[in-house]
Amino acid sequence: MWLGPEEVLLAGALWVTERANPFFLLQRRRGHGKGGGLTGLLVGTLDVVLDSSARVAPYRILHQTQDSQVYWAVACGSSRKEITKHWEWLENNLLQTLSIFDNEEDITTFVKGKIHGIIAEENKNEQPQSEEDPGKFKEAELKMRKQFGMPEVEKLVNYYSCSYWKGRVPRQGWLYLTVNHLCFYSFLLGKEVTLVIQWVDVTQLEKNATLLFPECIKVNTRDSELYFSMFLNINETFKLMEQLANIAMRQLLDNESFLQDKSLPKPRKPLKNISALKRDLDARAKNECYRATFRLPKDECLDGHTDCTLWTPFNKTHIPGQMFVSNNYICFASRAEEACHLIIPLREVTIVEKADSSSVLPSPLSISTKSKMTFFFANLKDRDFLVQRISDFLQRTPSKKPCGTDREWKWNLADASCEEVPELPSSSPLAISPMSALGHRPVNFCAGEVPTASQGLLKLFRRNSEELSGPKGAKEKMKEESWNIHFFEYGRGMCMYRTAKTRELVQKGIPENLRGELWLLFSGAWNEMVTHPGYYADLVEKSMGKYNLATEEIERDLHRSMPEHPAFQNELGIAALRRVLTAYAFRNPTIGYCQAMNIVTSVLLLYCNEEEAFWLLVALCERMLPDYYNTRVVGALVDQGIFEELTREYLPQLSEKMQDLGVISTISLSWFLTLFLSVMPFESAVVIVDCFFYEGIKFILQVSLAILDANMEKLLKCCDEGEAMTILGRYLDNVVNRQSVSPPIPHLHALLTSGDDPPLEIDIFELIKTSYEKYSNLKADDIEQMRFKQRLKVIQSLEDTAKKSVVRAVSGDISFSIEELEELYVVFKAKYLMSCYWGNNRAAAAARRDQSLPYLEQYRIDMEQFRDLFISLTPWACGAHTPVLAGRMFRLLDENRDSLINFKEFVTGMSGMYHGDLTEKLKVLYKLHLPPALNPEETESALEATSYFTEDVTTEETQEDKGRRNENGPEKEEKGTSPQDYRYYLRMWAKEKESKKETIKDLPKMSQEQFIELCKTLYNMFSEDPVEQELYHAIATVASLLLRIGEVGKKFSNRPTRKSEDCKANNTQDPVSEEESPTSEQSQNSAVEQQPQADHEEKASIDAQPEKTQQENQTLGDVSGEGQGSPLQLLSDDETKDDMSMSSYSMVSTGSLQCEDIADDTVLVGCEGSSAAARYGSTIDTDWSISFEQILASMLTETALVNYFEKKVNILQKIKDQKKVERQFSSSSDYELSSVSG
Repeated sequence: MWLGPEEVLLAGALWVTERANPFFLLQRRRGHGKGGGLTGLLVGTLDVVLDSSARVAPYRILHQTQDSQVYWAVACGSSRKEITKHWEWLENNLLQTLSIFDNEEDITTFVKGKIHGIIAEENKNEQPQSEEDPGKFKEAELKMRKQFGMPEVEKLVNYYSCSYWKGRVPRQGWLYLTVNHLCFYSFLLGKEVTLVIQWVDVTQLEKNATLLFPECIKVNTRDSELYFSMFLNINETFKLMEQLANIAMRQLLDNESFLQDKSLPKPRKPLKNISALKRDLDARAKNECYRATFRLPKDECLDGHTDCTLWTPFNKTHIPGQMFVSNNYICFASRAEEACHLIIPLREVTIVEKADSSSVLPSPLSISTKSKMTFFFANLKDRDFLVQRISDFLQRTPSKKPCGTDREWKWNLADASCEEVPELPSSSPLAISPMSALGHRPVNFCAGEVPTASQGLLKLFRRNSEELSGPKGAKEKMKEESWNIHFFEYGRGMCMYRTAKTRELVQKGIPENLRGELWLLFSGAWNEMVTHPGYYADLVEKSMGKYNLATEEIERDLHRSMPEHPAFQNELGIAALRRVLTAYAFRNPTIGYCQAMNIVTSVLLLYCNEEEAFWLLVALCERMLPDYYNTRVVGALVDQGIFEELTREYLPQLSEKMQDLGVISTISLSWFLTLFLSVMPFESAVVIVDCFFYEGIKFILQVSLAILDANMEKLLKCCDEGEAMTILGRYLDNVVNRQSVSPPIPHLHALLTSGDDPPLEIDIFELIKTSYEKYSNLKADDIEQMRFKQRLKVIQSLEDTAKKSVVRAVSGDISFSIEELEELYVVFKAKYLMSCYWGNNRAAAAARRDQSLPYLEQYRIDMEQFRDLFISLTPWACGAHTPVLAGRMFRLLDENRDSLINFKEFVTGMSGMYHGDLTEKLKVLYKLHLPPALNPEETESALEATSYFTEDVTTEETQEDKGRRNENGPEKEEKGTSPQDYRYYLRMWAKEKESKKETIKDLPKMSQEQFIELCKTLYNMFSEDPVEQELYHAIATVASLLLRIGEVGKKFSNRPTRKSEDCKANNTQDPVSEEESPTSEQSQNSAVEQQPQADHEEKASIDAQPEKTQQENQTLGDVSGEGQGSPLQLLSDDETKDDMSMSSYSMVSTGSLQCEDIADDTVLVGCEGSSAAARYGSTIDTDWSISFEQILASMLTETALVNYFEKKVNILQKIKDQKKVERQFSSSSDYELSSVSG
């Protein structure tokens, strides 16, 4: 490539000059290529350690003038071919021009200008996006591609200098982190180390320090443990590795492939050596942290953040912290945790103004909202730019007022006086208001059959009014008054100041009248609801009356959702629950419906109206409990792993006992999935939910630890899992809420007794207080870090389970061993994943994986991927013909014709080639040369076989049978559409099982053209074998013999065809045919006198079963005669047919089909479609056919062929070789991987 001219001081240092002229030098790096000796080793080591560009470009061209000592690098190249091309261009285009100049400075100036012009011209054709990456980084990406053979689509994110510990010896080199791979390269004094690891194979990633390894990063895969150390910035490297591994896990979990954010704003100043991808990933990490901290919608993107102070009127101080600005929100987080959090939606902002600066309050900014609250920020570094950004976002914010609700106007009381706030409905009637926000049209969720829950169901089904007037009612009113005072001091609604005081109030329990409102606020669900007016109503309308697997499961679980509560003992509550769950299943088909969602949603409906419950469910499933409610409950398993880790840390004595009993995995799923609602009395569990919406999963973990701690003594004495579960169940069943004003609901989940002793009651508020006292040092950031670590472990464990499940499912029908099947599964899955990030159609590849399908069906590959695997794994290497054979094998295996094959189909094809006796292997090879494996384009006449494969017609089936079956076909099809008719499916399944018992007699006959294709395949198959000549001789003998057998068979099939209308004539034909048999054989013997042995074998074979051959051909007479459809059969003169057939036979079989003749045939048969027919002309005999039994019998006569097909091939070795080369397909042909200088 051409280089912008750079000054070089020492032209001869570490370089060897190969060509020279008065103005240019062509040089090669010392040690590159063959030889090099000690100097080459030293230079190669220096290049790797110092990250020299000479590793990629060991050739260069320098510009020089005679009197100057300064040289200018103008071009470099990775190969001699590339650099020679540049050298020749300079000689042809510049030398003559440069000789005219008198002044050397003018020569240099002219050369520089010319080179800059060439580079500018080349850059015009490049995509503008590539210009974002700095030049040094592009060079590193080029090195990575050359060194590891990665394709263009594999993007480098960043690279770091570090040491890889091989044994106890550190190897200094470079770590390259790409989107899909971790790569390392080191070259020290001739010792080369190259590592390539896919992120999807990483099972553990952690940063640790030991005596042996100073601060290092450990990377574990299933079969290796790697240590990297001596990083300049280990924290940055580890964070990036975590991100990339996380992206890979998401790909395994839900098929989310990585897509770069093209809309990322360009940096205000150029960033040295930071790629656009690295900036993108950094932005993603910040966005995720920002959204998690302030519970914002998933599409919110952080624009920037800055240090500032916030004036807090409740304690009259300026709190230092950071302001965050995004598309729709301004947020503030104090430096001191829990001091103050603030969220200001831009839809609420009315005024943003700059106040006058002073020495006390520099660069102040005030923001006013619709709720009459004003926020003062100060100490802003770049206030003018910040105000401009906020005003830009405000202009984009929709000006229309979001849905007006009761709750919204109630929240505007922040600046009211201290007078008592009147009790108002705690839920908005948005979902069922007569006029919807969309077009003011009436919304009717269920055609008027059932009234919609316009408010929390608890208000509609409150029965016990005595509690409200007693001491519990007084306590409840005191709680409400405390919250009203808090609203007056700290504000109400989204813009409330959230402080340690807020958390204290939540811990004491939220009043029932405020519960729905505060759940919406603390979870962030309110933001999504007001920005999507009418969304829920539309979803309900679309989903009503639709049925699928999710709706069936929902119907099944509706009456199991809190059946003890009166709200769900009638159609109003059940219908509301049905609508919310169905709407969510249609919003998020990936999750659909999962057990436990019904329990959580039923509780949400007690305190919120339907729309609010729906958005709370969205917040739970998609943000607060990610991946909890999918088919494999991955999120719950991840948090279960965190719980086990925390138990080891905080309760080490109990941890070991719990592991032995296997209790943690049992208890944690029910606790976490239902937020304790299924294991605690309702009145107590709902207080847990209060704290969960404020604190997140951290609170569930600390309460779980407190429960184990409270039962430690009893648990340590347990003998088995059942006893431990009984102790914990009894404890949880007696956690009570003495302050609840709701009527007590019988708790049916743990009716456990403890003998005569009355159970000891535990106050829920005491349990919460204990959990904060002992475990409040748990941090949200630490939990996220632990979630990443556990996610790796859980997903890889699930993948291992999937592998074992698939292998177990197919092992009964396949001859491969369990170890071989597991290795094949790994290769098969890797090929699928590679298509997701390297294939031409990555989106389609990713869409092919449906998580709802059984494990066996989840990974499916297309023709292109199968061809790659077939070429590298097949024992039948056919050289250039192998891809053609791969295509045929794919079509043979693709039974449902969707152009995709699953793992079982793949190993079925492989097993046919590797295992079984000679007969089984030849059967596979035979089928590969009949439709559907053989394309119509590859051969013209194969209709008899086609009908066999496509309609399942056996050789004994008559045309009448076919007609009868076709008449019944539609009825069967119609019958199959009825889901109730299970007996029909059982019968169909039984038929499918029977049809698999295929014998060699069921195989259709092969036409002459198909037979020539088979010969061509065999010829290619033997071309690289050690006993090549013996095999050629054997196949020539067999092919010649079979051609004659086919010709003899034609004599039997022609006579009944001639008299097909006369049944008696057909019946009296046997003796004639038997008489003709030896005659036909003798007539053919004269044509091939050089094969006496073959003739003898042929005679024996035909004499042995003349009657059978004749009868088979007679039965086929009508079918093949009518099915072939060849123009030759339209001729009435049978003698003409025979003459043409004879000439065809003589032409093909002359010379006994030696290997040279087959080579000629390969040229003829290799053409496609009409060109094949044109080349053959009338030489292809459409009446000629051969059966599998005849081919098998002929093959058995040749020892060389028998030995070849019975030879054992080790597929594990093939897989090992395939793994070595699978990524080395994109490097240039003249690239030398083993070159000393790298």
